[in-house]
This record gives sequence, C-alpha cells and structure tokens, in this order.
Amino acid sequence: MTTAASFLLGGGGTAGHTVPAIAVARALVAAGVDPAEIGFVGGRRGSEGTMVAEAGFAITLLPGRGLQRRLTPANLGANLGAALGLGLAVLQAGWLVLRTRPRAVLSVGGYAGVPVALAAALARRPLVVAEANAVPGLANRLAGRFARAAAISFPGTALPRAVLTGNPVRAEVLAVDRSPAGRDAARQALGLPSGRLVIGVSGGSLGARKLNLAVADLAGRWAERDDVAVHHAVGRRDWRSFEAPATAGLHYCAVEYEDRMDLVLAAADVWIGRAGGSTCAELGVAGVPAVLVPLPGAPGDHQTANARAMAEAGAALVVTDADCTAGVLAEVLEPLLADGDRRAAMGEAARVAGHPDAARRVAALLLQHARPARS
Repeated sequence: MTTAASFLLGGGGTAGHTVPAIAVARALVAAGVDPAEIGFVGGRRGSEGTMVAEAGFAITLLPGRGLQRRLTPANLGANLGAALGLGLAVLQAGWLVLRTRPRAVLSVGGYAGVPVALAAALARRPLVVAEANAVPGLANRLAGRFARAAAISFPGTALPRAVLTGNPVRAEVLAVDRSPAGRDAARQALGLPSGRLVIGVSGGSLGARKLNLAVADLAGRWAERDDVAVHHAVGRRDWRSFEAPATAGLHYCAVEYEDRMDLVLAAADVWIGRAGGSTCAELGVAGVPAVLVPLPGAPGDHQTANARAMAEAGAALVVTDADCTAGVLAEVLEPLLADGDRRAAMGEAARVAGHPDAARRVAALLLQHARPARS
C-alpha cells in the first residue's frame, strides 16, 4: 500500500460489506481522487482480499477473526483467541494509520472495521461509518461513537450524527434495464421463456435452506403451470443435497450460484429472498417488488427491521422464516402474480425508497469531513 493514502476504507468479512466499500472508492475516483491514494483494510478470513484486488485497489489484511456471540463453553477458547487477534489487528491498524496519515477513514462494518476505526480515533483522523442495515452492527455501534458522521441506509437507524445516504450497490445493478426491451434481453440471456411471469429466488451466496425447500415444494405444486418461470439460485452450501422438483408446464431452473444477478433483477416480475442490507438496496435501485424472508437470528434481528422498512414503504411483503412453506408462499404470491397493477405499484415504491446515488453521497460525506489535501 502507498505510504501516504488519502483515504482508508476499512471493514469486510462478507460481500455485503465489501461491495459498498468498493462502490465508494470508485465514487471517490470519479470525484477526482487518485486511485493510488485509496487504501482498503480488511480481514484475512474474508472475501475482501480477492474482491478489492480485482477492483484495482490496494488492501492490507489484518489477522484475527470476529467474536462468537453465543457464550458457550466451546466458544470461550475461540473468543480468547479472537480477542488476542483483535489486539494484534488494532496495533497493525494503528501503525498503518500513523504511517499513511489518511485525510479520512471510512468504516463499513465487519470485523476489520473495528481496528481501523479505533486507530483513526486514537490518531485523531476524521472517521465516517457506513451502515447497510436498519439496525447497526456491533462494529459500527462502537465506531459510531468516534465518527464525524454515520451514513445510514434506512431512515431512523440509531447511530450518532446520522445522514441518510442509502447503501451503495454494484455498477451492474445501477445499469439494470427493466424496460420491456431490457427485460426481454435479460430473459433471453438467462434462457427464460418469453411471455411468462418470472420469479427470481436467492437466499445469498451460501443459500437459505428453509427458503430453498419451500420454493422447491412450491415448484412441485405449480408443476403444471405454463404461465410462470422460476429462476432459483440455491447457494453453494445446499447445492449438493438439493433436489430439484420435476415439472411439466412450469419452467423451473435451479443453479448453484448466480453471478449475473443484475440480469435476474432485470428479468424478474417478483423477487423472493432474504432481507440483507445489500439485497434491499439492490431491489430498491432496480425497482423490483419482493417477498422477503428475513434470516432468523441475524445480529440485532436486523433483517426483520430491513424487511419491515421495505414493507412499510410499500415495496415488499414479509414472510417469517418459521412460516416459510410452499403453502404460505403460494398464498402470498398468487394474488401478486395475478395483479400487474399491484406489482407495478410495489416496484415504483421500491424505486422511490432506493438510493441510486448512494456511493456518491457517501463519498461526498467522506470528502466533507476529510482533512485538507497535503501539498
């Protein structure tokens, strides 16, 4: 990494943290910041090392791992090791901040967000946090105490000095074309038949077992339907044990992982999935009506809060994980599929709630609080 980074972006662990950070970095470049003056700080265990390098930015990877939230005897030893690793990570992040003397630091949450935020606070460098969810994570709750501002994605997120910016999304999602021609092109690229209602399904890169089973059962119930197509991204964790149902009239396609999710967003009449911050942000930017099934046990139950905010905006319907069965999904989906005006209204509500300029807004907030550029 350069020895004089103007901006440090810390955090990661999952794509939900890393993708927004990369989007902000690109917005900084668009605002005139030299890419060589932007450095990332991540964890060795996360996916950010590969993702950031592929995006063309430098990254420093810190040792250690996050704490186990359940205080079981088996986790005590793991948490002791994690605490030691965190201490080492704070020292390494502190040295990095002292060496690079950044104009400002951004924490996007996740394990690596804590050391870099603490280092910025101790070195008195301007700190901004970016929170993707309606309920802030532990890393940003800690960092938010020292931050000049908190970029939030949902109104009312409880962080000090909050500014509603939205959650930055990938450039491919910003370019989603849901015009009739764009949707036809996306469906053709995905191998979906024309003239059908399309349901896109994804429970994340690893998958969601309860959701996968319910959708497979629903496809079995709808086996004879010749007016619906289902594109189902099962996820890597469940793929080997997943059994796709036999269908006759229904077009049902199950894939292990979908790296063309922008095409699915363009093609879908309705989306079924979890309610992570990135998913909600992408649904809003693309303007896709959704049935959201929040992940139970998510920290702070943030997915339920995300889904509730989308539902209150008129953009989504919510089904709890406990209630996620083929029967319940059918009860929710069948009236929605039969009512094009309702789907259109939900899609418009999603667009109104979306923030396509979120990356620019977060970058502007970071520049606003940054120290003057060194001559």
